[in-house]
Amino acid sequence: MTQVHDTATETAPEAPKPANGDAATTSAETSPEAPAINVEWLGEYLLGKWSQARKESRALMSNPEFHRVDGLSMDDHRERVLHQLSLLVDNNAVHRAFPKELGGNDDHGGNIAAFEETVLADPSLQIKSGVQWGLFGSAVVHLGTKEHHDKWLPDIMSLKTPGAFAMTEIGHGSDVASIATTATYDPKTDEFVINTPFRAAWKDYLGNAALHGKAATVFAQLVTKDVNHGVHAFYVPLRDDNGFLPGISGEDDGLKGGLNGIDNGRLAFDHVRVPRTNLLNRYGNVDENGEYTSDIDSPGRRFFTMLGTLVQGRVSLDGAAVLASKLALTIAIKYGSERRQFTAASNTHEEVILDYQRHQRRLLPRLAQTYAMSFAHEEFLEKFDGVFSGRTDTEADRQDLETIAAALKPLSTWAALDTLQEAREACGGAGFMAENRLTQMRADLDVYATFEGDNNVLLQLVAKRLLTDYSRKFAGADPGTLAQYVADQVSEAAVNRSGLRRFAQNVVDFGSTARSIGYVRDTDSQRQLLTDRVETMVADVAGKLRAATKLPQDEAAALFNSHQNQLIMTAYAHAELLQWEAFTRALDKIEDEGTAKVMTWLRDLFGFSLIEKNLAWYLMHGRISTNRAQAITDYIDDRLLPRLRPQALDLVAAFGLTDELVRAPIASGAEAVRQNEARDYYADRRASGEEPVHEKDLKKKKRR
Repeated sequence: MTQVHDTATETAPEAPKPANGDAATTSAETSPEAPAINVEWLGEYLLGKWSQARKESRALMSNPEFHRVDGLSMDDHRERVLHQLSLLVDNNAVHRAFPKELGGNDDHGGNIAAFEETVLADPSLQIKSGVQWGLFGSAVVHLGTKEHHDKWLPDIMSLKTPGAFAMTEIGHGSDVASIATTATYDPKTDEFVINTPFRAAWKDYLGNAALHGKAATVFAQLVTKDVNHGVHAFYVPLRDDNGFLPGISGEDDGLKGGLNGIDNGRLAFDHVRVPRTNLLNRYGNVDENGEYTSDIDSPGRRFFTMLGTLVQGRVSLDGAAVLASKLALTIAIKYGSERRQFTAASNTHEEVILDYQRHQRRLLPRLAQTYAMSFAHEEFLEKFDGVFSGRTDTEADRQDLETIAAALKPLSTWAALDTLQEAREACGGAGFMAENRLTQMRADLDVYATFEGDNNVLLQLVAKRLLTDYSRKFAGADPGTLAQYVADQVSEAAVNRSGLRRFAQNVVDFGSTARSIGYVRDTDSQRQLLTDRVETMVADVAGKLRAATKLPQDEAAALFNSHQNQLIMTAYAHAELLQWEAFTRALDKIEDEGTAKVMTWLRDLFGFSLIEKNLAWYLMHGRISTNRAQAITDYIDDRLLPRLRPQALDLVAAFGLTDELVRAPIASGAEAVRQNEARDYYADRRASGEEPVHEKDLKKKKRR
């Protein structure tokens, strides 16, 4: 059954009546009775394959002991979060992905699903626990061997050894391959010597580094026999009970823009010696004679294979960003369904602000986007679990996983920041109050856009993969085939294939929004428009970069740099298509008629919003006419928003975020109580005759 919300029943507008001649509107859509969502089913569907892990984590995060407390000093917040990590251990909440023989479950998908939910309690808790078990611990799991697992994982799992993940350097950021820290093998002592050669090589922004970390997985250039074998990871003790060990120095990063429950800091190593066996040697080993061996001959492929084992950080950030967007929209839409402001000309009652079109325009497209992100993330998580469980662990699968991670993480983290800000503004001054969580959540998630890979850098990786696939598509093709493909990109043939004949549109579309939108509203036409844009953008940039293969290295780099923005925008379009496709596949599994209809409208809102956002491109490339472009905007405003407005509360209810997880007074129903009190007060005054006559009304009577 659909959940019933008093405020929605009270304020929902009637279903929109079709304009005469609206042949594109079906009889079901014109029914005076709006379709009903099966909220309970939809909520379960959104939880995905690991619904039980999510539910268990949400139940745990409902405990106030895990909640962020506003007003704590940085020092107190850090200590609170450290204590919360010990509570996670006590509740068996962090061991799902660790080996079964050490007390884990080898459940990689369930581990990420549960971990993502901790963002609802406190993002500092999520990220600090992610550092401990998702980065520091996972590096030992995935880059080490059984000897390392048996030696170090029990204390990592129990939090006896808090640890840091020492990869990022001040001077190189996302450019991990160029880090300057070295690990040079000394055959005389059978040790590696870890060294920081200059200030820009300090490891920085490391969680657990400033205070709590007792060890770290340190990434450094492995040098043996005067040969640099590239970046490898080493287990390096940092502190004992008396402080830093000899040769190790560090600094506290101090107060940050958010996530101040984490003791981020920087580390430096002055010829620190560790045993040769502290090399995490799954992908590369050095024997006692200093001989380096690896099953992966290519240094480049070896490097990306090692980093690929740590992709779960991007997976979890994608999921956490989706949850943050769900939280923001739950708060803003609940509040918008209760908050009244401005009196309509026809009556004395103030209007609920979500009934205003502009408010719907601000929130409902972002709601559609969040659903798309959610469905895409669940597919992403299943892909991740398949690779890490070994079921689908091929090189191609790992490459696909890394590309999907590099595509989705940027879009979801940027979208979360955008949604949190828009939700804050949509709630007015109430949204700015710390108790309603939107400002602090946005501050905490700000860094999500630049860690675990800067978003722009990640999209550049996606673009390179698209270009690689494009070049393979035409490898060995004869000149005639290539010429025809290029011609199609600039000829009417490309337009005609989509059924969007530009010249015909100018006639057919004239004066009718319904006819204009009818040609592009179905799933295949949306897919055609979105896919054609990606394919054309890839072909265009590939053509511009083709000369790079024949140029000197510096000139090739300059050519690539001159098209960097185009590359990133191409990858962005590709990632949006991934989200749209995931949403569309999700529709196929919905059997309930009412739920399917509403979710199709929501998917259409997402698809048309993408097209509307890029109308300039579609018009410039002749993919749609000006009439149809206007029709898309009109259809969003006049059809989709009114249809989805009555469904808004049910759509956020399906997110399943209880009051204990939301913890925002403006989303608790308190606003409805205040508004009803005010309405009843004025109604009683009018009924009793106590309400003073308004000056405007008095003047109207005199004029009569």
